[in-house]
This record gives sequence, structure tokens and C-alpha cells, in this order.
Amino acid sequence: MENFLFYIELGLNHVLDFAAYDHILFLIALSLPFTFRSWKKVLVLATVFTIAHCLSLGLSVYEIMVIDVGLIEFLIPVTIVFTAVFNLLYIKSVPKERSILLHVLGTAFFGLIHGFGFSNYFKMLMSGEDEKLSPLLGFAAGIELSQVFIVLVVLASAFVLQSVFKIKQLHFITFASILVIIITIPMLIATFPR
Repeated sequence: MENFLFYIELGLNHVLDFAAYDHILFLIALSLPFTFRSWKKVLVLATVFTIAHCLSLGLSVYEIMVIDVGLIEFLIPVTIVFTAVFNLLYIKSVPKERSILLHVLGTAFFGLIHGFGFSNYFKMLMSGEDEKLSPLLGFAAGIELSQVFIVLVVLASAFVLQSVFKIKQLHFITFASILVIIITIPMLIATFPR
């Protein structure tokens, strides 16, 4: 049980590590178009991301699939920018025609990429472990808990800005998505394959 708790804590720290803020940026971008009224959709997206993230970790840990780290390090900020750009397109669509399906598919694909980005470090941690499923499940639980926390912070911030300060949702999503893109550009430049 102590080992399981260690991996839960590792999952929490993986997402909430401000030094490696790419995960937080992705979750912010993912949550921006939603409100507390659509919290179920955001929870579904966070869970899909966790499952895909842990699937790619599992594929890597069991050495079923190994992907070049340099490519993955570049693709992670690409996923953040794509998510933010998608927000800008999403808010221009007709509300009745908005579907979460594209969000789910994109989130699953991006979750796979983010999982491969963490796989080398995770494999190194698990090198002494005989049983790998329990650590993966503990890690997944830690990721999910931290993602729910970040999503709640984004939704609460959106609520305060839109309800108290009367900032229109369209303006909030537009400004925040552009800010996410600007913050991500240096990551794109630094990780661009050479």
C-alpha cells in the first residue's frame, strides 16, 4: 500500500510541478471553453486524458512501443497550441452544433503524446519493480486527482471573471487561449527538432 501511495504522490507531483508547467498549460487550454454547468464534459476529458496518458506509459514500460524522446518533447507544446487554437475556433461555432467528440478524440491523442513524454523517467523509477500494474494505477489516480484540481481552479477562475467582473465568456476564452499560445511559443522553439 505504501508503494501505491508513493505512485499516487508521483502522479500528483507530475501534473502539479510548476517547473514542468506543460501539463498545467494543456489542462488550462482544455478547460477554457467550459463552465461549471458543463463540468461533466470537462471531467470526461480529464479522465480520457488520464487513460491515454497511462496507456502510453504502459506501452512504454512494457516496451511494446518506444518513441523518440526528442520528437515527443516537441509534440507536447504542439498539443498545447493546437488545443488553444481549437478553443478560438470552437467559440466561433454555433452552440447547438458543438460536439464534445472532437475534444475527446484530440484529448485522447494528446494524452498519448504526453504519456510518452514522461515514460523514460517513469521507467527509470520502476526499474526495480517486479509488478508494474499497481504503480501504473497509483500514478493514474494521482494524475486524475491533480487534473480535477486544476480543472476546478480554471472553472472557478472563469466563474469569478465572468460573473463578478462581467467579462464575457467569448473574451475570456479568446484572451486566455492567446495567452496560453504566447506562453507555449518558447517551448516550441526550444524543443524544435534540429
